[in-house]
Amino acid sequence: MPTDIEHSLSAQDCLVLLMIAVSVSDENVRTAELIKIESQVNTLPVFGTYDDSRIKQMSSIVFDLFSEEDGLDALFGLIRDNLPDRLFETAYALACDVAAADGSLRESELRLLEEIRYELNIDRLHAAAIERGARARHLTV
Repeated sequence: MPTDIEHSLSAQDCLVLLMIAVSVSDENVRTAELIKIESQVNTLPVFGTYDDSRIKQMSSIVFDLFSEEDGLDALFGLIRDNLPDRLFETAYALACDVAAADGSLRESELRLLEEIRYELNIDRLHAAAIERGARARHLTV
């Protein structure tokens, strides 16, 4: 992977990378997940200055990384290098929302969320609250 990518990632790019990673973690990108990512980028203040045309480039980065043996480690390296600590819980919340968007959590999504919690050092109680909020927002009747 070219090293110039590492230096050109914004905090918002990192948030998008994690959301896409959760969506593709089960090798089946669902429409509800794509809509959730687009909605998050279009409505949340953290993305207020984000150029949403970069989503396609972030998708390519995730697919390239996931095709490599150590791709997940490389992804977390990019995240740690380019995402401020103050946005770690935000990143986890966005990832949980994408995972819950289609109404079910698959084993691969749960494993990736667990890895994100570990890599971003999300406090267990905070993670539980974030997860419960994501479930509540995506319940169907």
